[in-house]
Amino acid sequence: MLIRALLMGIRDFVSKTKSPGVIVGLSGGIDSAVVGTLAVRALGCDRVLGVRLPSRFSSEHSLEDAQELADNLGIQLKTISIEETVHSLRQVLGLKSNLSDQNLQARVRGIILMALANETGRLLLSTSNKSELAMGYGTLYGDLCGALMPIGDLYKTKVWKIARALNLEKNDIPERSILKAPSAELDENQLDQDSLPPYSRLDIILERYLDRYESCEQIERETHFSKTEIEQTIDQVHRMEFKRKQAPPILMVSPGVFGEARRWPIVGHLQNHKLASPTIRLPEIATPRNSSQ
Repeated sequence: MLIRALLMGIRDFVSKTKSPGVIVGLSGGIDSAVVGTLAVRALGCDRVLGVRLPSRFSSEHSLEDAQELADNLGIQLKTISIEETVHSLRQVLGLKSNLSDQNLQARVRGIILMALANETGRLLLSTSNKSELAMGYGTLYGDLCGALMPIGDLYKTKVWKIARALNLEKNDIPERSILKAPSAELDENQLDQDSLPPYSRLDIILERYLDRYESCEQIERETHFSKTEIEQTIDQVHRMEFKRKQAPPILMVSPGVFGEARRWPIVGHLQNHKLASPTIRLPEIATPRNSSQ
């Protein structure tokens, strides 16, 4: 049912915007693989354009995995290196911060993807997931660009499960994309877990806090995770609200979706790590008795 809801959401959004199709940046990782696969199954391969944007930090296996995915899906794959553009900007700006350099790479990719979207009249699909969005693990005007965020309400651990489920129908997503350690590949030997807790732990905290509205004390009692880890995670979630305010619309598949249903102060200070339920309650969607959906 979850996959069918995501497919319907993509199909409906593209149809109502009267767009001829979508663009997906394919990195070789699991998030872009899932978004690309969902897009093809929702719209057809002729309406999905894949774009590969390698840099000197892009691994050979990531390039191969992006190509394999495109071949399996039967979509066109454009390849445009960002290295020359990024190098020129490094020289002009004289950047010294490693973080600035990493964000520069993401923003160059965003510029290229948005330019291609404008040129072709297609919509750009963002490939960020809910875990990244919660923690602010993304670049404004970079990988957070897009018209729609199809998996923005799916935690990373759920994205892996969706990938497995999609492959049960047709083995489109490369096994290596599912198994390899997540990495933004914006620096040498970079892994997501250099900046974030392991997703197996992070998603437990996030799901309990964002979807069940549990307090820090409740989460600590139920999970036996350290209070420090839980508080640091929750603090990070609230500090990153300003990024989520500028993110694309998200397909809602859970009660704890980010967006209009959850109004938080952009720079507010959270007291006692207690989260109020969303100020806007979205209505339950009843399924018609004779519906085939």
